[in-house]
Amino acid sequence: MKSSLRRQWIRKTLIILSFVLLPATFAYISCPIIIRGASEGIATGGLILFILLFVSSLFVGRLWCGWLCPAGGLQEIYFTINDKPAREIRLKWLKFIMFPAIILIPLISAIQSAGGFAAIDLFYYTEHAISIAKPGAYIIFFVQIAFLTAFALLGGKRGFCNYFCPIAVIMIIGRKIGNLIRWPALRLAAAGDRCTDCKRCSNDCPMGLDVFAMVRQGRMENAECILCGACADVCPKQVIQFE
Repeated sequence: MKSSLRRQWIRKTLIILSFVLLPATFAYISCPIIIRGASEGIATGGLILFILLFVSSLFVGRLWCGWLCPAGGLQEIYFTINDKPAREIRLKWLKFIMFPAIILIPLISAIQSAGGFAAIDLFYYTEHAISIAKPGAYIIFFVQIAFLTAFALLGGKRGFCNYFCPIAVIMIIGRKIGNLIRWPALRLAAAGDRCTDCKRCSNDCPMGLDVFAMVRQGRMENAECILCGACADVCPKQVIQFE
């Protein structure tokens, strides 16, 4: 149990630290900045990150979301205000609409208008690698914070991740491709016969998933799972494990 508590302490420390560093790093996860760079024929650090997130999702799913995403760190801080699960299934399709509208179509259009990429700039739209130092960056930064806050407070646990985040779709697509071709990948597995029906796994899931039902059905794979391990670490019988 001590090792389980330590793992969650490490995870929460990493993800909240990632949020604290957001003023320096948000240019790397900001869709408008990435698209602006593409329109100038520049492959930005953010675009490179998106590509790496897709590739990594083939092997580790949405581990980024559970351990390193700054938006996830802010939303988990808001659990102290609203810790109700995000249960509205229909709204979870919104992020799949946002992905082509906010990332895919604008990015393709920007690349076409620039005639392709002519350069790579890992520190595009930053000043000495600090994101908020460029003119107008504060506006983009605070708009993103406002979006995250609204979804977290109104939508429940990780409301932004569940309902809006287009970056999540990149990793969901990668995960499904990995599952389709049956690549070895990090995942959760459960020994349902040891389950005592305490349902702590569902209560502690930051994505609001019904983990208890997943355990009982013997199907732990879920595109919304961020592999945070909270369900595994809270289980008194160690029913759930990484494999």
